[in-house]
Amino acid sequence: MQTIERHQTNTRMSQIVIHGHTVYLAGQVGNPQHDVAGQTRDALARVEALLAQAGSSKEHLLQTTIWLADMADFAAMNAVWDAWVPEGHAPARACGEAKLADPALRVEVIVCAAKG
Repeated sequence: MQTIERHQTNTRMSQIVIHGHTVYLAGQVGNPQHDVAGQTRDALARVEALLAQAGSSKEHLLQTTIWLADMADFAAMNAVWDAWVPEGHAPARACGEAKLADPALRVEVIVCAAKG
């Protein structure tokens, strides 16, 4: 039986969960004082740091779900996303509109990656 590792855990959630060779991250957001592009850059920097802590990287992304507070921000978010994802390493991805936990948040990024 494979063990489950949890990192940066509190009573509600873990920022990182590792099962076997798969890394799951909690949803990451950016500084709510920034516009959607800035929040996307912040969130992706947090994703990258958590993946490194878990022994993975953005080159090992498997799946990503992106929630936008308003789909009108789709192009601005994608401009940051497209510059961040390494060529040839795009994960399976979904993007939708959702009411986020704080009205000032414009984007939340959730990823799953392979260790490696």
